[in-house]
Amino acid sequence: MERKTKIHAEGGKQEIVITREFDLPREWLFKAYIEPDIIEQWMGTKVLKLENRKHGSWQFETTDPMGNKHGFNGVIHEFKPNEKITRTFEMNDTSFPVQLEFLEFEKLTESTSQLTMHIVYKSVADRDRMLQLPFAQGLNMAHNRLQNVFNHLK
Repeated sequence: MERKTKIHAEGGKQEIVITREFDLPREWLFKAYIEPDIIEQWMGTKVLKLENRKHGSWQFETTDPMGNKHGFNGVIHEFKPNEKITRTFEMNDTSFPVQLEFLEFEKLTESTSQLTMHIVYKSVADRDRMLQLPFAQGLNMAHNRLQNVFNHLK
């Protein structure tokens, strides 16, 4: 089955660009990134803190099948409702450095939209290490869950 979430990683660069079209209005797609209850459903994570504003911070926690807790956090640098979120992303207790994420929400039609995520890593090596993980598969699965959450609300 073809992955709907597309990941473009040009060789020798410390960035990736992720795109995904959704059968959702842009406002609903944006809501999936700012509403704690919805985030918890599609990401399978607990939202501990989410301040949707410039200079706001966020903190999520997930539990793996072995019962171990893993934390993620960052700072929101830009917040434009229904348009964009610029934030840092840090995984606690890993050797990965903080990454910078630019999320853009584009209206395609009244009922469809596209998410573009431009992620910048500290180095090409860090980006390549991330791509060696089941990153693409996991993101595609999460985006499929995001679409399904709203399919049940329609």
